[in-house]
Amino acid sequence: MALLETPDGNIGWRAAPFKLKGTDGKVYTLNEVKGPKGLLVMFICNHCPYVKAVIDRVVQDAKQLNAAGIGVVAIMSNDTKSYPDDSFENMQEFAKERGFTFPYLLDETQEVARAYGAVCTPDFFGFNSKLELQYRGRLDESWNLTKPAPRRELLLAMKEIAEKGKTDIAQFPSMGCSIKWKEKKQAFG
Repeated sequence: MALLETPDGNIGWRAAPFKLKGTDGKVYTLNEVKGPKGLLVMFICNHCPYVKAVIDRVVQDAKQLNAAGIGVVAIMSNDTKSYPDDSFENMQEFAKERGFTFPYLLDETQEVARAYGAVCTPDFFGFNSKLELQYRGRLDESWNLTKPAPRRELLLAMKEIAEKGKTDIAQFPSMGCSIKWKEKKQAFG
């Protein structure tokens, strides 16, 4: 399990479109999940200890962000053949157990993760109402709750984006397990 940090965000690039199946059986597009004031796209999975350490706070924050006009979506891009804990059925169970109020989507081809430049789980991308990236960083300053009352960087940044279309909140890399990429087949000949 390789620990990775997200690279610096390329502020201003536009969210890549997608059309992915959710754990509720519906198919979602970028335009269907965005809110009137922005969108939080997060790459997560079921088995990662870093995701498990923060997911309850993510679910709480998602409710506040929805109330502020920010859409929220989670995408799972891991290779489910090599990592069966991340299967679609397990995604459905994980979303139900954790009380997700946002779509949890399967990126089976991994094309969406590549389009966004996602590298780890969790990996957070905060967009304004024009779907321009404004935040790429961690959830807060204490991924494992070792710090009492950590500063809620993602929540604060997204609320500021909802109000002003951008944020001045300092952005620190998110860290987590690497996305489990499918092996590329070698061409011979």
